[in-house]
Amino acid sequence: MSVILYGLAATIVTMMAIGFYVAKKVNGDSINYIVAGRGLILPLAAATLMAQSLDSNATLGNTDLAAGFGFWAGAALPVGLALCLFLTGLFFAKPMNRLNLTTLPDFYRRKYGRTAEIVASIIMSVAYAFLLAGNLVAGGYLFQIFVGTSFQLGVFIIAGLVLAYTVAGGLFSVAYTDVLQAGVAFIGSIALIVYVTTNYGITIPSGMGPTNLGQLTDPSQGAYINLATIVALGLGDIVAIDFMERVFAADSPETAQKACFIGAAGTLIIGVPFSVVALSANPILASLGVEAGNQAVLYTLLQNAVPPWLAALVLAGIVAASFSTSDGAILGTSAVIARNIGNIRVDEESTASPAAAADGGVDEGFFGSESDKLLTVTRLMSVPITLLGVFLAIRVSATGMLLVLAFDIMLAGAFVPLVMGLYWSDIATTPAALGSMIAGSATRLVLFVMVPTTYAYENTLLYIPNDIFTAAFDGLPTFIAAAVGLVAFLVIAFVTKDDYPIYSVEKQSNPNIVAGGEED
Repeated sequence: MSVILYGLAATIVTMMAIGFYVAKKVNGDSINYIVAGRGLILPLAAATLMAQSLDSNATLGNTDLAAGFGFWAGAALPVGLALCLFLTGLFFAKPMNRLNLTTLPDFYRRKYGRTAEIVASIIMSVAYAFLLAGNLVAGGYLFQIFVGTSFQLGVFIIAGLVLAYTVAGGLFSVAYTDVLQAGVAFIGSIALIVYVTTNYGITIPSGMGPTNLGQLTDPSQGAYINLATIVALGLGDIVAIDFMERVFAADSPETAQKACFIGAAGTLIIGVPFSVVALSANPILASLGVEAGNQAVLYTLLQNAVPPWLAALVLAGIVAASFSTSDGAILGTSAVIARNIGNIRVDEESTASPAAAADGGVDEGFFGSESDKLLTVTRLMSVPITLLGVFLAIRVSATGMLLVLAFDIMLAGAFVPLVMGLYWSDIATTPAALGSMIAGSATRLVLFVMVPTTYAYENTLLYIPNDIFTAAFDGLPTFIAAAVGLVAFLVIAFVTKDDYPIYSVEKQSNPNIVAGGEED
């Protein structure tokens, strides 16, 4: 245990040191803080995109689901996330990078107007509270098992550490620490599967292996849930605020696209081995006379079945992953609340002072530098966002479910208006976007509170007992809510396309322009 503790301590200290060291690059400028000055080169952009998908939600959720329900239940997480990166590289990275956006809701503002911007921001902020919570859950269990704290204290510790360097360095801190996270995760993943294969062999319980496609076709084997997971992550993650923040931060459209493709490959290379190892976890633990109990199966395996140096390496990757997506979630959500809900803008075209707020105000910032108003408010909003994540982490302690639910929410409410606004712009009206966002989100909310389980986990957050929906319905809400959003958009669009003006995001070069041509 001492080796593991030293390894965890070294990882945390290194992450904090990197995060604080690169914080000086912010230089009081909110654009530096939120999108790293739009200057991430390919290695940084690829590492930060891959790290965003290989968070501790995906790692622990992957292994727990694969061990409990079969290969595809766990592998659906890395497969869905890799699919998202691949589709983004094909269809979204270049056009979205060219738009010179700061946050994803800026797109909805330019295309559909201020009201759509606010609605999209609320949907994304709610979703990201769940994503942040899932990563804090993984960190809380890690501290409980390997450090000896309570689960709740572990959640508070990791939340406080991540908050500290995120407030300091923004996306610069996120991107540079992601390089460490991606490297450690890659080495740890490969080393773990090699060790398990060499020393224990791969034991696949009957009906749970990758060749059992019933897990993708038979509802009684969880097909609805597994397919819903792939779809929610593959499409819903495209409208993830921290994910697109990284796309905006790439130094060119070509860099953004290449980074997505590299990230997709890396996600599969690192993520799928964890699914394979998880299949053998229970047989290995049984042969050692160990019961996993209620603990994360990967943690139990590392604690009992592998040498300390390997456990320390894999855990270093997990704690770094927890830091990685937690900081991105805090940063992205805080920026959306400050910029898109609070309507605090900066003059990004000004050459006089990069730290001059649009209203002329400059606040005395952190670390002795001046900060523009958007930067100051974004930093301040990080605190309540983190506290909300802590509350949800303690209330719903299920990593994989929280990950998928976050992107499920965004798929239902925000995906269709983005795609239509980019690729079917001539019918993409403001009423269509608003109708789609409200109908899709409302449908998902209603089904969430009416179905007793969410992605095979008991709904302990908000469930209304009823005789209409049973656990057999689990997984279908993902498809139903997305379909409702799509149908609502198309119907309203065709009804209103001749009565409402159509705005093009590509023709609006000023980042502060609202749909309709008016400038704040």
